[in-house]
Amino acid sequence: MPIATVNPANGETLKTYDALTDEEIKHRLLLAAGTFRTYRTTTFFERARLLQTAADLLDADRDDIARVMTTEMGKPVVAARAEAAKCAKAMRWYAEHAQELLADEHPSARDVEDSGAVSAHVRYRPLGIVLAVMPWNFPLWQVVRFAAPALMAGNVGLLKHASNVPQTALYLQDLFRRAGFPDGCFQTLLIGSRAVEGVLRDERVVAATLTGSEPAGRSVASIAGDEVKKTVLELGGSDPFVVLPSADVAKAAKVAVTARAQNNGQSCIAAKRFIVHTDVYDEFAELFVSGMRALRVGDPMDESTDVGPLASEQGRADLEELVDDAVECGATVLCGGQRPEAYAKSGWYYEPTVITDITQDMRIHREETFGPVATLYRVGDLDEAVALANDSPFGLSSNVWTHDAAEIDRFARDIEAGGVYVNGMTASHPAFPFGGIKRSGYGRELSAHGIREFCNITTVWVGA
Repeated sequence: MPIATVNPANGETLKTYDALTDEEIKHRLLLAAGTFRTYRTTTFFERARLLQTAADLLDADRDDIARVMTTEMGKPVVAARAEAAKCAKAMRWYAEHAQELLADEHPSARDVEDSGAVSAHVRYRPLGIVLAVMPWNFPLWQVVRFAAPALMAGNVGLLKHASNVPQTALYLQDLFRRAGFPDGCFQTLLIGSRAVEGVLRDERVVAATLTGSEPAGRSVASIAGDEVKKTVLELGGSDPFVVLPSADVAKAAKVAVTARAQNNGQSCIAAKRFIVHTDVYDEFAELFVSGMRALRVGDPMDESTDVGPLASEQGRADLEELVDDAVECGATVLCGGQRPEAYAKSGWYYEPTVITDITQDMRIHREETFGPVATLYRVGDLDEAVALANDSPFGLSSNVWTHDAAEIDRFARDIEAGGVYVNGMTASHPAFPFGGIKRSGYGRELSAHGIREFCNITTVWVGA
């Protein structure tokens, strides 16, 4: 895949970039290793000052970088600006909280005495160079939620971003440089996927984090496993959105539209499977379909656009295959299911779509729909809803709408996912751990859990 900015609204190639040569990659690795030796000794105060500066610069750049993101991957420019603001907020959160999150931990006096020590504590120390392999769908946020905690912990980062967002990738490198981080603290590697293995196998790279597809995750995890290196993986998701009789159905349906169509439907944590109790199914279906049908598809640079194009022509083709397979197997399309007539020959658009009468033999029942396509299921009770919600190879997050305390407890206890959101849609926040189970990956980003993923958790025991 070429490293290039291709505008998904019209298919026009705007900029192309040459991949780094082997010698250039070696230079970047050498620089990162040298920088880590000194950066690891900086104080939390010094790192926080740099990260706060980066946040201020990002706020000032918000409109410009939003237009870059929209041009590169098609998200509505309003959403792109919100993404930039969210990144600045996360930077400030880690600048404020990192020192307390990584403070030394002291066992009880009894345990210290019992171990035979005069004193003992646990210290969190940085690991070194961490390779981040990141996707295009949230081209700023996916990187910042790794970079902010990693840099505050004293690590240095190498970014291999998706090949269709090179301008955003280069912006991030320049942002941290302008903020005053030492040269080599955060570097963008413009390389193809085939060059990742060589970087990951370099002995100076100690760990990797990847957000992306399941095949990409398997590849990075297998290489890292062979080298005995730590990894964190955030892969696909097919999140259930369960609506039960005690819910505010009108509110649930309104949020459901946003939960499915956010980022043009290209989000791992977007709700994708809508599982509705039969007592409220007809009401929810009518409101949900009406809301999806009312979404405005158009130019992502237009402030009034709700849904822009998919990021790539192949991505749209993959989505069409899933919908066509479902229809051929007997599914019913309640709205959408086509390329918008106004954009049939220009850009990679797809209509907001709701499909029902889903059966287990359909590909769409098991595979992730990465675009504005929702599957709608009718269930008879909570047991059936939980079973259907768990009938997925993925386990990233989940949503349930109910005001019944027993139902909330049951859902939180039995759902197979890394997150349970009650009467609201899944969203990431720096204070809460984020990640999944099953084929959605392992490890956690954000919160104390995220910053500690790439730390050497060290026991310091002192005898007499």
